[in-house]
Amino acid sequence: MNWTISSLTGQTRDHLVELDDRLLHRDIVDDFVRLQESAKAAGFELVIASSFRDFDRQKLIWNSKFSGDRPILDDNGNTLEPSTLTDDEKVQAILRWSALPGASRHHWGTDMDIYAANLLPEGVSIQLEPWEYLSGHQAPFFAWLEANLASFGFFFPYREDRGGVAFEPWHISHQVVTSGLLDSLTEEVLRDIIATSDIGGRDAILLSLKGIYSKYIANVCEA
Repeated sequence: MNWTISSLTGQTRDHLVELDDRLLHRDIVDDFVRLQESAKAAGFELVIASSFRDFDRQKLIWNSKFSGDRPILDDNGNTLEPSTLTDDEKVQAILRWSALPGASRHHWGTDMDIYAANLLPEGVSIQLEPWEYLSGHQAPFFAWLEANLASFGFFFPYREDRGGVAFEPWHISHQVVTSGLLDSLTEEVLRDIIATSDIGGRDAILLSLKGIYSKYIANVCEA
């Protein structure tokens, strides 16, 4: 498809189609269905926890954390006290676990957070925390994904902690459709969007945007 600034930054849904009440990029649906069917054959009920999120939804998540209405977590998942942090410290802490509005890969419809619903203990909801996938109930599913994901055209963009976004073993991305998108989603594009939006910590973001871009946006694992 011909990507536009609006589709790259979550401000349109023209590139999406609906699948099981979730919105996905139209060009990844076939590969995702094949992945889901293969997982089922292997004994895993692959479910999407989160797929497309538009700019406004991402901004709501961001602003709720910046204002203290949602917890801000440190690298170990412990809650930080917002009143003890500068705006820049809050921005950096939020970025470890939540994407900058306009820069979320979920805007593209190519990325999703997944889990195996049949592995959840009774009465337990998925938390999307690393321990669930490394040593908890999702560990068999994650092992299967590591062995099979690439065969269906997907990869883990946050397979390891590279000092930017924290390790996310639940987050998968479509390799072909996302290839080269960061060449279009430039620092300058994001600067224009942030400057005209009511995003919490906007001034701190704009002052540090060059570093934010290289550390948290472009800093992903290779397919």
